[in-house]
Parts: sequence; structure tokens; C-alpha cells
Amino acid sequence: MSARPLTEAMTSTPAPATPTPGSPTPGTPAPVPGSPAAPPRAADPAATKAAGVVETSGAEPIPDAERHGHPRQLLWTWAAPQVGWATAYIGVLAVAAFGLGFREAVAALVLGAAFGALAHGFLSADGPRFGVPQMVLGRLSFGHKGNALPSAVNALVSGIGWFAMNTLGGAFALNSLTGLPPLACLLILVVLEVVVGYVGHDLVHRFERYALPVLAVIFLLAGVWIFKGAHLGQAGSGGGFGAFLLAFSASFGFTAGWNPCASDYARYLPRTTSARATGWYSGLGLFLSVSVVSVVGAASGTVLAPEGASPTDAFTGQLPGWLANLTLLAIIIGGMAASTLNVYSASVSLASLAVRRLPRGLNRATLTALTGAVGTLAAWASLDDAGHAFESFLLVIAYWTAPWLGVVLVEQWRRRRTPGTLISRRLADPRHTNAAGLIALLAGVAVSVPLFSNQEMYVGPLPSHWPGIGDLTCPVGFAVSALLYALAARPSKES
Repeated sequence: MSARPLTEAMTSTPAPATPTPGSPTPGTPAPVPGSPAAPPRAADPAATKAAGVVETSGAEPIPDAERHGHPRQLLWTWAAPQVGWATAYIGVLAVAAFGLGFREAVAALVLGAAFGALAHGFLSADGPRFGVPQMVLGRLSFGHKGNALPSAVNALVSGIGWFAMNTLGGAFALNSLTGLPPLACLLILVVLEVVVGYVGHDLVHRFERYALPVLAVIFLLAGVWIFKGAHLGQAGSGGGFGAFLLAFSASFGFTAGWNPCASDYARYLPRTTSARATGWYSGLGLFLSVSVVSVVGAASGTVLAPEGASPTDAFTGQLPGWLANLTLLAIIIGGMAASTLNVYSASVSLASLAVRRLPRGLNRATLTALTGAVGTLAAWASLDDAGHAFESFLLVIAYWTAPWLGVVLVEQWRRRRTPGTLISRRLADPRHTNAAGLIALLAGVAVSVPLFSNQEMYVGPLPSHWPGIGDLTCPVGFAVSALLYALAARPSKES
């Protein structure tokens, strides 16, 4: 396998390669997707690419000559970003804000994470097969032009919303650790995060690989200490089934919030990589980290936080000084691990908006810098009330993700027997349309949000009349969009 920099490989004619067992021979058809051939023992990207080489690929398919890595790298790529303050805060909300007891909170959090991670595994499996980002695969569900809407929304949600929220957690931790002003802490982290995202795919994988063991050790130590002082048998404040649904939606929304980025980090894997291994490593990394860290957060939420404490100080205030400082460091690293994925995926989502190619001078790296700048402004605006801003964002995020996911999963099931060559042609054909997908997505949002939303700014008529149902926006949106698309979509052609 060639270890040339990406910039060289994308601008020069590749030299003839000597075929190796299990790898495609140049000039011959690609292996049939789903074939039993084992994936080549390709080296990890962290060992094959220079750290400072800027990735030149955007939304276009990754050539076979540039494919590398092993599906196990997806385990740490999806686990590391969840080991941080934002994930723990989901658990805190379930107990302290929604009023659940610890056991009920654990059930809601784990169930929400399981559903989101399961979908993530299914979506990730298409990365090696087609070599394109998740938003490009959305062209199958919504058509080339119709896909512009979900791509733009994902860029806003990931590059601005999630980037701002995850960076804020790290900024507050850096402020508590160093005493620097919160704005200065925010800007320091933004620069580091954008640099990693700017360089691109391989550096992102490398950063997550080395961040995970550090984060895991520190958070396990903090978790053991928090459980020692938590009031795990304490009854909730009477939230009931409605509170359970709120906690479930928060956990699902957080986990499934990564679904629109699923194949972004699997698209460089060799075409012969096992779809099952890709799905398992992706889903397992996401599920384990979200479940464990959010449950630790729920335990933390059973202890009353000091009045006026920042979200990170409320979490670390239960720890001895040495461990509190280590946990603050882990929150900083975890926030960076998540934000680098946010800003990178936002850039490839924006690149997916182009029907053919991006305009000259506007590439993926430039889009990373631009989205990072806009995300910084959003984080700056939320500095004064980060906890409240995060709670509102977390609950609303699933309002669009669930209907989108309903359409995309039905489409994936419909094309399960469609030849890969035909699917690839549809992805590349700007004339491909699928109005049923966009109509189903919009219908799911239009039905679920006005009727079932249960937010501070707006409460729909159904939760107003029956407060005990909580917030059903997410499951209703998913069900409406999935059912409508299954009924309205054109029959899939096999040739």
C-alpha cells in the first residue's frame, strides 16, 4: 500500500501496484460488496500518513488507492468523543432536571443510547462500500437537489450547534483549571480543534486513538469516586413516564446526533472491509461510552450541586482536589475530541451541497475553518448560560434527526438487494431525484413538532392537555417519516 501524502496522491498518476492477496487488481472490477474475503491487513492511518498533510478529499468517492485502515479504529473514533462533560450532563439532566430516580434514569439513558448506536452501526457499514460521506449517501433518499436541505441542516447542527456545546464544556473546564477568562479558554480550544479538523480525516482518527485511553482511565476513576458518594436509592421527584421519555429523547438525540456523520469516518476503509465489523465497531464504541458516562452523570445528579456553580464545577466538586483537576483535564480533552469530529463533519456536509465539485478556492479544509469561526460565535453567545443552552439544544436536536433517520433507514432496507454499481451511479448522477424522501422528512417534522413538542418556548397541544406523556416528538417524527416513505417511495429498480 502506498504511503504517499494525500496531496501527492490526488494530483499525480498512481504507479502500478503489485497485487496482494485479497486486494483488487488495478483495471479489474471492484470486489462484490458483502463478499466473504477478509479485509486486507492495512496499516492504521495514524502510522501511514504524515500528521501535517492536509486532506484534499471532500465529498467525492475515495479512490481505492487511498483506502487504508481497519474497522477497529472506529471503536476509539466513536468512543473518545463521548467521554466528556456533555455526555455526563445528559445523566445529570435526567435526575436533577427531569426528576427521575437513579434506576429509572439509567434505564432511559441506556435505552436511548442503544437505539441511537444501533442505527449508527447500520449507517456506518456503507462507508467502505461506497467511500463517500453520510450526507452524500443521503442523495439516495432525497435526490441530489433534495439532499441539499438535510446537508445544510447537518452542517448547522454539527458545525455550529454541537461544536459550540462541546467546546463550551472544555472551555469551562480550562477556566476552572487555570483561572483564565472563559472567552480566552474558548478561543484557545477553538484554534486547536479547528487545526485538527483542517488537517483532516487521518489526524482526527489519530487524535481520538490517543485521547481514548487517557479519558477512559480518568473518567473511570472519577466514576468510582462519584458512585461512593451518590444517593443511588433516592426516589425521583415524581417525573413519571413523561420524565422517562424526556430522558430517553435526550440520550437518543445525543447518540443519534452522530448518525448523519456515520460513514464520514469509515469511507477511507478498504472496499473489501467487512460491513458487519464496520457496523459493530462503530455502534459499540458509541453505545458503551454514552451509556457509561451518562450513568456516571446520573449518579452525580443525585448529589446537590453548590449554588451558582458552573456545569463542570458542579460535576467535579464531588471529587478530591487531585482527581477534580484530572477530570477537568479529561473534560478539556473530551470536548476537543468531540468538537474535532463536529467541525470536520460539518465541512464534508457543506461539501456535499455541491452537485458536482466545489468552486475553485473553496475546499473541505477552507470550509472547516469557516464553520469553526461561525461555531465560535455561537459558543461565545452561550457563555453566560451554557447549561440551559445545552439542555434546550439537546432536546431539539432529535426533532430533525429522528425523521431524517426514519427515511434513511427505510431507504437502506429497500436497496439491500440493489447492485452496488447501480447505487454508485445514482450517487454520481445529478439527475437522480427522490421527492418522496424529502416529503416524508418534512411531513415527519410538520406532524411531530407542532403537536408533540414539549419545550420551554413552546408546548404542543397534546402535552399541554396530557402533561404525563412528556415529549413524544422524536418517536412520532421517526414513525411518521418512515411509514410515509415506505408507502410513497418508488419501487427500487435492480438494473
